[in-house]
Amino acid sequence: MRKKTFFLILFLAGGAALPGLLSQTDPRVEIYDLRPFTHPTFTRIAVDVGELREYHADTLFGPDRIYVDIYQAKLNPILQNKSIPVNNGYVNRIRIGQKNTTTVRVVVDLDFEEIGRYNVFHLFDPFRIVIDIHPDVAPIPGNPEVPPKPADPTRKGYSLARQLGLGVKRIVIDPGHGGKDPGCLGRKGTREKDIVLDVSLKLKRLLEDKTGLEVVLTRETDIFVPVENRPVIANQKQADLFISIHANSNPRQKQSGVMTFYLNLPSDPSVMEIVARENATSTKNISEMGDIIRRIIREDKIKESTDLAQRVQTQLVQFLNKNYRSVKDLGVKSGPFWVLIGGNMPSVLVEISHLSNNQEESRLKTEAYRQNIAQGIYAGILDYLDSLGKG
Repeated sequence: MRKKTFFLILFLAGGAALPGLLSQTDPRVEIYDLRPFTHPTFTRIAVDVGELREYHADTLFGPDRIYVDIYQAKLNPILQNKSIPVNNGYVNRIRIGQKNTTTVRVVVDLDFEEIGRYNVFHLFDPFRIVIDIHPDVAPIPGNPEVPPKPADPTRKGYSLARQLGLGVKRIVIDPGHGGKDPGCLGRKGTREKDIVLDVSLKLKRLLEDKTGLEVVLTRETDIFVPVENRPVIANQKQADLFISIHANSNPRQKQSGVMTFYLNLPSDPSVMEIVARENATSTKNISEMGDIIRRIIREDKIKESTDLAQRVQTQLVQFLNKNYRSVKDLGVKSGPFWVLIGGNMPSVLVEISHLSNNQEESRLKTEAYRQNIAQGIYAGILDYLDSLGKG
């Protein structure tokens, strides 16, 4: 196996110190947790660092091991020289220790002959370093080989993506609004931008902890991102799916429920008001309408986006109705939302509840309801992934 090296370099713009990073007497950050997860198809190791740090990863042989050195770091005493046995056939154990006064080293003892590939990367908010190790999958002697599961057709037939057997590796989650754009406002002062950010972070954790997918957020804090830029971010990240999360509003305060949209020209007059509200911050002009329409009516993307929307909507409504009474299924609809235009991947917008409805605003203010929403969307994404085959 070839050696791999990963670097995360910190730059100080104009010589300015990062707040809270260099001003302390002890510049080291304390590493406070090491969390291994054994999934059916790979092993994930998450190192909770908490603050941005440079790190270096490489391999050593005799015995075989992967190591990650984290600089300007110190160990919480409870982790000092901690050893975690794994023994799953390709990973033996995980060790962590203070290599020197400023460097913490994580070591994974394994057998390279049993390893197919591994990846070391970092995630933000909070900052953590992740090691994913995938075994070398080979037929077990004496057991019949299991053929891969082919993709299921969408309700509109086999899209090109399914004919080509394409899968999903990276998902971009888009918390709507942010910064100077609060989104909808509830009668009790609840802001859409805060609710959807929290749900998005919860969904991100679920996907990262329970699948091998990479998850990127268009924003992880309360910042303004123009609606036209959000699908651009997804394209830059080469995302395979794009999920935009919003909370709804309606002049009729009794209106409640959950709905999911995919990109197409609207067929329901009631959708037009929602589209106009969500697109209010657009900077585009009427002269660009022809090009915009051509970007909307891409048949293959519509097929996949429709299927994704239907699965997310079904699972979200079913999950919420298990724990809450009278959650209305407002269905799957199409609309020319700017946040869905231009993305190269299947894209949906989920309206998770109505802030204009007193009961749903009260529910959205609770941690439990937001967690249930994240779990419902997560179940819909898993259902979609299963429909792609690849098993």
